[in-house]
Amino acid sequence: MASDIDLFHELLFYTLAHPSPAFIHQHAVDAFAVQTADDSTKPIAVVFGLLGLYLHLEFGLTGRQVQQAHMELARFRKPYKMPVLPSERGAITVADVMAAEAGAERDARIDEWCASVWEAFAICRAETVDLVRRELHIGQ
Repeated sequence: MASDIDLFHELLFYTLAHPSPAFIHQHAVDAFAVQTADDSTKPIAVVFGLLGLYLHLEFGLTGRQVQQAHMELARFRKPYKMPVLPSERGAITVADVMAAEAGAERDARIDEWCASVWEAFAICRAETVDLVRRELHIGQ
C-alpha cells in the first residue's frame, strides 16, 4: 500500500498536468501541508496553507489567484507563529482523493478535501481572516 507522501506525489503529477487554467495544484498543496503539519513543519507552510484554503473556499479564488496571494504575502518576509494544530485534521485524506477517478470526480474530491481540512481547522479561522484583511486587504 502506498504511503500518504507517495499518494501526494502522484496527486502532484496529476494536478501539474491538469489542463485547467484554474491551477488546482495549489489547492492540493495547501490541503496536504495543513493536514499533515507537525512540530517540525515551518509555521509559514501552515499559515500560507490555511490562507489558501480560506481564499479558495470562502472567496472562490482559483489556485492561480491563491498562488498570487501567497507571492504577495511572501514579499513581506515576516515571521509567523505556528497555528494551533488540532488532533483531527479532516475526514478526507489524499488517499480518498486518489481513490476517485481521474477527471471531474477527482477534481471535485480535491475541493471536498480542502473543505474538510478547513473545517477541521476552524479554530484558526479568526487569525486567518485577520491576516488576509491586514496584509492582503481582502474582505474589508
